[in-house]
Amino acid sequence: MNSKNALLTAEVDIEIPFHDCDPMQVVWHGNYARYIEVARCELLRQFDYDYLAMDDSGYLWPIVDMRIKYIGSAVFTQKIKVTAYLKEYETCLKIDYLIFDSKTGEKLTKASTVQVAVDRSNQEMQYTSPKVLLDKLTKVL
Repeated sequence: MNSKNALLTAEVDIEIPFHDCDPMQVVWHGNYARYIEVARCELLRQFDYDYLAMDDSGYLWPIVDMRIKYIGSAVFTQKIKVTAYLKEYETCLKIDYLIFDSKTGEKLTKASTVQVAVDRSNQEMQYTSPKVLLDKLTKVL
Protein backbone atom coordinates (compact mmCIF):
# COMPACT_ATOMS: atom_id res chain seq x y z
CA MET A 1 0.00 0.00 0.00
CA ASN A 2 2.08 2.86 -1.26
CA SER A 3 2.37 5.53 -3.91
CA LYS A 4 5.26 3.92 -5.79
CA ASN A 5 4.41 2.98 -9.37
CA ALA A 6 1.05 4.75 -9.23
CA LEU A 7 -0.47 5.21 -12.67
CA LEU A 8 -2.82 8.02 -11.61
CA THR A 9 -3.29 9.92 -8.36
CA ALA A 10 -6.17 11.91 -6.89
CA GLU A 11 -6.40 13.88 -3.63
CA VAL A 12 -9.33 15.15 -1.61
CA ASP A 13 -9.48 17.23 1.54
CA ILE A 14 -12.01 16.39 4.24
CA GLU A 15 -12.79 18.11 7.53
CA ILE A 16 -13.95 15.55 10.10
CA PRO A 17 -17.61 16.23 10.97
CA PHE A 18 -19.09 15.66 14.42
CA HIS A 19 -21.44 12.91 13.19
CA ASP A 20 -18.46 10.75 12.13
CA CYS A 21 -17.10 10.60 15.68
CA ASP A 22 -17.68 8.48 18.75
CA PRO A 23 -18.36 10.05 22.18
CA MET A 24 -14.59 10.68 22.58
CA GLN A 25 -14.62 12.77 19.36
CA VAL A 26 -12.48 10.15 17.57
CA VAL A 27 -13.57 9.01 14.10
CA TRP A 28 -15.45 5.71 14.27
CA HIS A 29 -13.39 3.14 12.33
CA GLY A 30 -16.10 2.37 9.76
CA ASN A 31 -16.11 5.93 8.46
CA TYR A 32 -12.68 5.52 6.89
CA ALA A 33 -14.32 3.44 4.15
CA ARG A 34 -16.38 6.52 3.26
CA TYR A 35 -13.30 8.73 3.16
CA ILE A 36 -11.48 6.45 0.74
CA GLU A 37 -14.68 6.25 -1.35
CA VAL A 38 -14.57 10.03 -1.82
CA ALA A 39 -10.96 9.80 -3.04
CA ARG A 40 -11.77 6.82 -5.27
CA CYS A 41 -14.61 8.74 -6.95
CA GLU A 42 -12.25 11.64 -7.62
CA LEU A 43 -9.72 9.23 -9.14
CA LEU A 44 -12.36 7.61 -11.38
CA ARG A 45 -13.45 11.04 -12.64
CA GLN A 46 -9.91 11.68 -13.86
CA PHE A 47 -10.42 9.12 -16.62
CA ASP A 48 -14.15 9.71 -17.12
CA TYR A 49 -15.26 6.40 -15.63
CA ASP A 50 -17.16 7.25 -12.47
CA TYR A 51 -19.94 5.00 -11.18
CA LEU A 52 -22.55 6.45 -13.53
CA ALA A 53 -20.26 5.87 -16.53
CA MET A 54 -19.56 2.33 -15.31
CA ASP A 55 -23.27 1.59 -15.19
CA ASP A 56 -23.84 3.20 -18.60
CA SER A 57 -21.09 0.98 -20.04
CA GLY A 58 -22.90 -2.17 -18.90
CA TYR A 59 -20.52 -3.13 -16.10
CA LEU A 60 -20.80 -3.17 -12.35
CA TRP A 61 -17.56 -2.84 -10.37
CA PRO A 62 -18.11 -4.29 -6.88
CA ILE A 63 -15.35 -4.10 -4.32
CA VAL A 64 -14.18 -7.65 -3.70
CA ASP A 65 -11.37 -6.83 -1.27
CA MET A 66 -10.77 -3.92 1.08
CA ARG A 67 -7.95 -3.61 3.59
CA ILE A 68 -7.46 -0.84 6.11
CA LYS A 69 -4.51 -0.34 8.45
CA TYR A 70 -5.18 2.19 11.21
CA ILE A 71 -2.00 3.98 12.24
CA GLY A 72 -3.33 7.05 14.06
CA SER A 73 -6.73 8.48 14.91
CA ALA A 74 -8.56 11.31 13.18
CA VAL A 75 -10.65 13.53 15.45
CA PHE A 76 -13.51 16.00 15.24
CA THR A 77 -12.68 19.15 13.18
CA GLN A 78 -9.35 17.74 12.02
CA LYS A 79 -8.55 18.35 8.37
CA ILE A 80 -7.31 15.27 6.53
CA LYS A 81 -6.00 14.64 3.03
CA VAL A 82 -6.99 11.38 1.36
CA THR A 83 -4.92 10.31 -1.63
CA ALA A 84 -5.91 7.52 -4.01
CA TYR A 85 -3.35 5.79 -6.23
CA LEU A 86 -4.36 3.66 -9.21
CA LYS A 87 -1.99 0.69 -9.10
CA GLU A 88 -3.49 -1.86 -11.50
CA TYR A 89 -6.22 -1.95 -14.13
CA GLU A 90 -5.69 -4.78 -16.64
CA THR A 91 -7.57 -7.47 -14.69
CA CYS A 92 -9.12 -5.39 -11.91
CA LEU A 93 -9.04 -1.90 -10.43
CA LYS A 94 -6.53 -1.95 -7.60
CA ILE A 95 -6.34 1.33 -5.72
CA ASP A 96 -4.15 2.17 -2.73
CA TYR A 97 -4.95 5.01 -0.33
CA LEU A 98 -3.13 7.09 2.23
CA ILE A 99 -4.81 9.36 4.76
CA PHE A 100 -2.73 12.14 6.30
CA ASP A 101 -3.26 14.99 8.72
CA SER A 102 -3.39 18.04 6.41
CA LYS A 103 -1.36 20.28 8.74
CA THR A 104 1.34 17.97 10.05
CA GLY A 105 1.56 15.39 7.26
CA GLU A 106 1.27 12.65 9.89
CA LYS A 107 0.13 9.38 8.28
CA LEU A 108 -3.14 8.21 9.86
CA THR A 109 -4.37 5.34 7.69
CA LYS A 110 -3.33 3.10 4.79
CA ALA A 111 -5.87 1.21 2.73
CA SER A 112 -6.41 -0.65 -0.52
CA THR A 113 -9.38 -1.80 -2.55
CA VAL A 114 -9.84 -4.24 -5.42
CA GLN A 115 -12.79 -3.97 -7.79
CA VAL A 116 -13.66 -6.38 -10.58
CA ALA A 117 -15.88 -5.89 -13.60
CA VAL A 118 -19.18 -7.76 -13.65
CA ASP A 119 -21.25 -7.81 -16.84
CA ARG A 120 -24.59 -6.32 -15.82
CA SER A 121 -26.53 -8.32 -18.44
CA ASN A 122 -25.56 -11.78 -17.13
CA GLN A 123 -23.90 -11.05 -13.76
CA GLU A 124 -20.68 -12.79 -14.86
CA MET A 125 -17.40 -11.63 -13.41
CA GLN A 126 -14.85 -10.62 -16.04
CA TYR A 127 -11.31 -11.95 -15.70
CA THR A 128 -9.87 -9.05 -17.67
CA SER A 129 -10.94 -5.45 -17.58
CA PRO A 130 -13.42 -4.54 -20.33
CA LYS A 131 -12.32 -2.58 -23.38
CA VAL A 132 -14.26 0.50 -22.28
CA LEU A 133 -12.02 0.89 -19.22
CA LEU A 134 -8.84 0.24 -21.21
CA ASP A 135 -9.85 2.82 -23.81
CA LYS A 136 -10.58 5.49 -21.18
CA LEU A 137 -7.30 4.89 -19.38
CA THR A 138 -5.30 4.89 -22.62
CA LYS A 139 -6.42 8.51 -23.16
CA VAL A 140 -4.88 9.71 -19.89
CA LEU A 141 -1.92 7.41 -19.31
